[in-house]
Amino acid sequence: MIPAVEKFPRSQKFLLGDRMQTLALDVQESLIEATYSKNPASHLLTCNLRLEKLRFLFRLAMDLRYLDLTRYEFAARAIDETGRLVGGWLKANRAAPA
Repeated sequence: MIPAVEKFPRSQKFLLGDRMQTLALDVQESLIEATYSKNPASHLLTCNLRLEKLRFLFRLAMDLRYLDLTRYEFAARAIDETGRLVGGWLKANRAAPA
């Protein structure tokens, strides 16, 4: 993702690009916190929200033609897969106490 953001126009590199990178790192931090937490549900819900925001920012970058279709497709698939894993983890976490 970082090399793709480096190719953004200067005006958007530090606005949209920075926001995308920050959200991606926040997702990673949420997953790490959930891994080492006794109650991971809150971290996973936060992670889910951040993934959704990231999904919209990638779509915006593609619509504005800062990302080509191939890079967008790769990012969208990765975000979708991560979202599925987080959703499965949430579901398993809710089912465990019952």
